[in-house]
Amino acid sequence: MSIRENIALVRETIAQSCARAGRSVSDVLLLGVTKYVDEARIAEALEAGITAVGENHAQELREKLTFFEQHKCDVHFIGQLQSNKIKYVCGNVSLIHSVDRLPLALQISQRAQRMGTVQDILVQVNIGGEEQKGGICAPAALSLIGDIAALPALRVCGLMCVPPALEQERVRPYFAQMRQLLFSAKSAFPNLPLCHLSMGMSHDYGVAIEEGATIVRVGSAIFGARGRL
Repeated sequence: MSIRENIALVRETIAQSCARAGRSVSDVLLLGVTKYVDEARIAEALEAGITAVGENHAQELREKLTFFEQHKCDVHFIGQLQSNKIKYVCGNVSLIHSVDRLPLALQISQRAQRMGTVQDILVQVNIGGEEQKGGICAPAALSLIGDIAALPALRVCGLMCVPPALEQERVRPYFAQMRQLLFSAKSAFPNLPLCHLSMGMSHDYGVAIEEGATIVRVGSAIFGARGRL
C-alpha cells in the first residue's frame, strides 16, 4: 500500500476510536514518526495531509531541519535526549516529549533562556516500571512536574509514555493510569497548560485514543518497516 493509503487507514482507525470514546477527531494529533525515513517519503506523507512529525534522534533531526523548515512542518522531538544534543533540539521543535529528570530540564531551560524562547515539553513517565526505558516513575511524576514548573523558559504541557509492548487490551490499563495521572497533575497544578497525553504507537494507538491520548506517534503504520538511513 502507498503512504497515502496507509495514512487514510490510520485516520479511519483514529475516527473509529474517537467515536467509541465519544471524542472529536480534532482532539487527537497524528504525529508521523520519521525516524530513518528519507525526505522523499516524508514529502509523500506531507502531501497526503500529515502536518506534524516526530524525530527520535537529535542528529537526524539536525540533518532534516532545513527540509522541515521548508515544508513548514510542526516538528516534535520524541526520543531520549542527551545533554550534549540539547543544542540541536531546543528552539527547533515545538514540543519535546521526553523530559524525565530535573537536570535535563534545567539544561533545556538554560538553553531556551539564552535563545530568548520558551520551550514546550512533556514529562515522560515510565508507566510500566521497565528498567530499559526512560521516564520518571509514576509516583514521582507530580513532584518532577512541580520542580520543572519552577524553571524559567519551560512550559510543561502534559505527559508522555511508552508502555510495555503488549496486546492492545493488555496495554489499556497503562494508558488508563496515564489518563488518571494527568488528571491528578491538572488538579495539583491548575495554572499549568497540562493538556496533552502523548501515548500510543502503530500497534496500539486506537486503544490509547480510547483512553485519552491527544497525540499518537505513528511510524511503521504509515511508512512501513524502516532501516537506518
